[in-house]
Order: sequence, then structure tokens, then C-alpha cells
Amino acid sequence: MTLSADSIDTLVPPGTHVAIVAPGGYAPDPAAVERGVALLESMGCTVTNHYRHDQRYLRFGASDAARAAQLMEAAADPQVQVILALRGSYGVSRILPLLDLDALAASGKLLVGYSDITALHLAWLKAGGVSFAGPMLNGDFGAVEPQWGALQQFWRTLGSPQVTIHSHSGGSPGDRSTDSGSPALQCEGVLWGGNLAMVAHLVGSPWMPQVDGGILFLEDVNEHPFRVERMLLQLEAAGILARQKAIVLGDFASYRLAEIDNGYDFAEMLAFLRGRFATPIVTGLPFGHVRDLVTLPVGGHAALDSRGADGFSMTLSAYPTLAATAR
Repeated sequence: MTLSADSIDTLVPPGTHVAIVAPGGYAPDPAAVERGVALLESMGCTVTNHYRHDQRYLRFGASDAARAAQLMEAAADPQVQVILALRGSYGVSRILPLLDLDALAASGKLLVGYSDITALHLAWLKAGGVSFAGPMLNGDFGAVEPQWGALQQFWRTLGSPQVTIHSHSGGSPGDRSTDSGSPALQCEGVLWGGNLAMVAHLVGSPWMPQVDGGILFLEDVNEHPFRVERMLLQLEAAGILARQKAIVLGDFASYRLAEIDNGYDFAEMLAFLRGRFATPIVTGLPFGHVRDLVTLPVGGHAALDSRGADGFSMTLSAYPTLAATAR
């Protein structure tokens, strides 16, 4: 069956209220915002759009104070169920001190986004809430040709108390080639993480949650293998990796090797880290700066069943759903 908006809207509870906020960057193409809002409305959603293109400031969706106010207003609105980020880029770090994170986490809203929004996910988790790493308005709902499979999985996750996702066929990060180094293991714990640069950025900050016995998922884009290695070594030195049951890597594409690398590619870097870290590293998570990303509850429960080179499945549960936010 070919997926389309018509095959997805049956997953969307009628009247689902979505608030659009811009915690980070502005929309380079205002038409994408219009398309995204129109698509949500065609799925039966009521949309409150806090983003105003004429209020963009430098590279940000608005001033720091205005972006923080968008989040707080959306969280305080009793009709809103989903708070959907416009896009990532950069900007969440600037507004974290301006937010009432306890109020955000206690609001019961389903916050969704990825990339730079990872900083907000982790601060939300530190405050005791669960949020969702998933598609955003500008590049996903507002795409000229949306990735219907990703949007279907998004609505299925938000509407179901449990979902199971599977690794990409092949699926190692960067080039999606078969990764024979992934270990076979079964484990479960709190699922957390997101964009690697943002996770490393929060180390030592008051917004970094302490998760013991968790499953840490990571992705990044345009980051050379040596930078990925450096950030992971930072997480190791901070004692974070040793406390996890597994590290699950998503997509790490769009970097370019140079002659000076002399064979030092993602596979070499990964082999080095596997030899250094006691915590097992599994690859193939269909998540990151890709069109076919899955939706993951940051702070939910994950049961990981890795079959080594044959891929893995991960069952997700213990997260809020649309049914719990219905008014």
C-alpha cells in the first residue's frame, strides 16, 4: 500500500491540538511552514502557530525572550496536546535559563523535535518529564514530498502505549553498510539521548540528566569521524557511558573524508571505540537528520534485542500518549 495523508489521518484523534514553536532557528522557506500547517490541518488537527516569520532575529526564530515565551505559552494552553518544534539549527542553549522547566515537564504536553531540540529534551527529562525525538514542522510536515512512513510512525507512537521499531537493513551509520561489529545482546532501561553534539554540550551543565542503566541513542550530521570520536570520549571521561547498558547509534551522514585521514573513516573510529568502551555499541537505528526517522520517547522505557549483524528490534513503552492528553 502506498502511504499518503489519507492513510495516516485515521491514526490522528479528531481535534488533536498542535502548537508550533520555534525554540531554535527560523524557517528559511516560509512556504514550508504553510505546507506543514496545512498538512496537519488536513489530518484533522487544530493548529496554533506561535512562529512569525517577520519576528525572526539573526539566525533565530525570534528573540531569546520571545522563543522562551512561545514554549511557556504553549505549555500553559489547556487545549494544546502536542508542542511541535519548527526546526532545530541552533538556539535552545540560549533560552534554557529563561524557561520554567518544572512547569514544562509537568504540563503533560507531548514535546516533539530533534537536532538542537535535544538540549530541551534532556532538560525536560532532568525535570522529570518524557518528550519525543521525532519529526518537525519545517523539514518533515512541511516537505514538498513528505516521508509518509515517518509521519505514520510518529502518529502511531503518540497514539499507542507501546511500539516496536527495527534497525535499518544493513544500517551502520554514515554509509549504511552492514556492520558486522554490532554485538548480540538483550537489555532494557530508560531510553535517552539525541543529537551527539548537544548531549556532549550539556555535560557539566545543570540541565544534564543523570541516567543510570539506560540505553543511550545518538546521531549527528556533518560531523567528521574524529569529531564524533572526540565527543564520545568526552562522554566517557564524564562517566556517562560506563553507566549505560548500551549505546545505539543512528545516522551520522554528510561528512567528507580528506586525504589526511589516511584510512581513518567511520568504521575505523567505531572499531577503536568498541575496543575501548565496555558498554556495547549497536548501530542501525533509523533516526537522525534523515527523512525516514522514527519517533523515540526520550525518558521512556526501551527493551533492546540485538541480533548482531542481523540487526535489532527495540520495544518502546512507558511514555505519555495523546489519549492521556485528551481534554
